[in-house]
Order: sequence, then structure tokens, then C-alpha cells
Amino acid sequence: MAYKDYYKILGVSKNASEDEIKKAFKKLARKYHPDVSKEPGAEERFKEINEAYTVLSDPEKRRFYDTYGTAAGSGQWQGPPPGQGGFGGFGGNVGDFSDFFQQLFGNLGGRGGFGGFGDLFDAAGPGARRMGADLEAELPLTLEEAYRGGEKTISIGAERITVRIPPGVREGQKIRLAGKGRAGGDLYLHIKLQSRPEMRLEGDDLYTVVEVPAPIAVVGGKVRVQTLDGPVEMTIPKRTQAGRKLRLSGKGWPRKDKSRGDQYAEIRITIPTHPGPEEERLYAELAKLVRVS
Repeated sequence: MAYKDYYKILGVSKNASEDEIKKAFKKLARKYHPDVSKEPGAEERFKEINEAYTVLSDPEKRRFYDTYGTAAGSGQWQGPPPGQGGFGGFGGNVGDFSDFFQQLFGNLGGRGGFGGFGDLFDAAGPGARRMGADLEAELPLTLEEAYRGGEKTISIGAERITVRIPPGVREGQKIRLAGKGRAGGDLYLHIKLQSRPEMRLEGDDLYTVVEVPAPIAVVGGKVRVQTLDGPVEMTIPKRTQAGRKLRLSGKGWPRKDKSRGDQYAEIRITIPTHPGPEEERLYAELAKLVRVS
């Protein structure tokens, strides 16, 4: 049977580090994942990538492959020497692995167990951590997704699963998917909140950046502020300076006692990038009134 060059499949050298192997796998898995790739043969390519990573990411399997892989691919393989076997009892799907893999490792055998196609949740996003039959993985959520809750579809290998997210879920909380781990174990999703420069969460309080036109900052007025419940109007006091924080009471993150934190609008003063003739005239008049020290 044909020899499988797992290093070539992942595009790494034979002395590649564990980190290099993992990075190569992540890049290729995202490119060829069946839920993403439109390329012909993407699913088979993904299986091949997954098989290569299964071997090269495990130090014991990698050493075994480096030692006996060529012989297995040449058809001269007679099984491991005494004391070098022990690769029995994999829990994967036979169709997910090549004949070469099965010949070398013995009917999908492998110490520590293996979940088959798409073993790492990492193939569809963040990487799963092995914990016996259970798996753990990060579930990234925007602040809006975490606040509202609802349903989110994720991919685990070739399987798509709908996850129910409780409203107001917090960073580090876990969602348990029973039976979705390895060999009947569970999958635990760790919530990872994704803040962004214009909206971030600190404790129970939300901080947002609000752009205020310079004239309104001087004379006061109203601007629209984005909250988790949608846009609201906020009054800007006269002579508001850049960097000032204005509080929107009860617009922050939900607490266990049903109350909420606050939202703080951080003022960023803006000037027009393409002022019209009348605007330029008025700014010129204003400039004449500015005292130069």
C-alpha cells in the first residue's frame, strides 16, 4: 500500500516542533473544512490532514511512525517487535482513516483513545483540550450574542451542532453538551467574550466610545449611543471635554439578582473631514474668536 508522508501532508519538516505542527494543522483544517471549503475533494483532504495531525501531534505515535512507517508503506510490515505494540482499541470510525494508518497502528489502535474524524474541535475554530473521554473547547461570543443568548451553530469535525446559550452568560462559564465528547463523553464549551475597541465589558459595567461633533461638545445637544438593548439618545452637557465618561444607569451587564451594571459613554470629539463651504466659513469665524496665548 502507498506510504503516507504525514509531514508532507501538513507541509512541515521532519524535525518540526509541536507548535509548528499544530499551526500547520490549524491553517489547513480551516482551509479544507467541509463546512467552509468549496474546493473539489475538500472532505477527503480534510480527513487526510486530520489523520496526519493525529499521528504527528502525539509524541508516541510520531516516534512509532518515524520508526516503522516506511516499512508499513512498502508492504513489508509484519507488525511491531515484541513490546512495541499496544496500539489497540481506538474508538474512531474505520472509514475515517487510510489503509496505511490501519496497517501501521493496528485497526485504528492508539493509546489514550482517539475520537476519529475531526478529533480536534480546533479543526473548526478554537482547539479542544483532551480530558479522558471529555473534551473542552472555547466558544467565542460577541457581547451582543452573550447578552441576548439564544442559539449558535458550531462545527465539530463534520457534525454541526446547535448550542443553546443562556442570556447574560459570562466569561469562563461552561456549557455542557452531553455525549458530544470522545467515546460517549461530554463536550464542555468555555465562554470567551469578544470585546472590541468601541465596546468592552469590565466587571458588570459596559464601556462604549461615543463620537460627539465639536459644536455639540461646546454648546450641548443630543447624540445616539449604542447599547446592548439598541441605540438610545443621550444628552451631552455644554462644554464637554474629550475623554469624559457619561453614565447610562442600568445599561450594563445583567447580574444574578436581576439588576444590571451601568454603561459608560467615553466621549470622543470629532470634527468634519469634508466640511461644506458654510461650515468652513463658520469655523473660520469661530477661529477668529479663539484667544492665542
